[in-house]
Amino acid sequence: MPNPTGQVQPFRPDLRSVRDARLFVQRVTGCSASDPAALLVSELSTNAVLHAGTEFTVTVHGEESAPIRVEVTDGNSGSPTLRDNAMTPNGRGLRIVASLAERWGVDEHPGGTKTVWFELVPGP
Repeated sequence: MPNPTGQVQPFRPDLRSVRDARLFVQRVTGCSASDPAALLVSELSTNAVLHAGTEFTVTVHGEESAPIRVEVTDGNSGSPTLRDNAMTPNGRGLRIVASLAERWGVDEHPGGTKTVWFELVPGP
């Protein structure tokens, strides 16, 4: 894996940015389109576009044999919630994140922004 520590990329609040965010994470980490990191950043980027409606940034941290951490920061202070009902047409993104990530969470920042992040242990 390349050394992606602290690589940051801004994105516009447009659904086309979801693909671009996924490609950014793939390029920085060397993962494939089927890797959990690519899927999870797609989920969080989609949430940023649909629910925050603001520009967002994706930051990738990681080193050889250390967990990869991907952060999606947007300009909306509203915290996402893990929904109880998995049968609703929307709201499954965080369930996917929670099931595939080693750890995940939300950090709220002064000024009304938030970061939703996940960590994955690198595969062999």
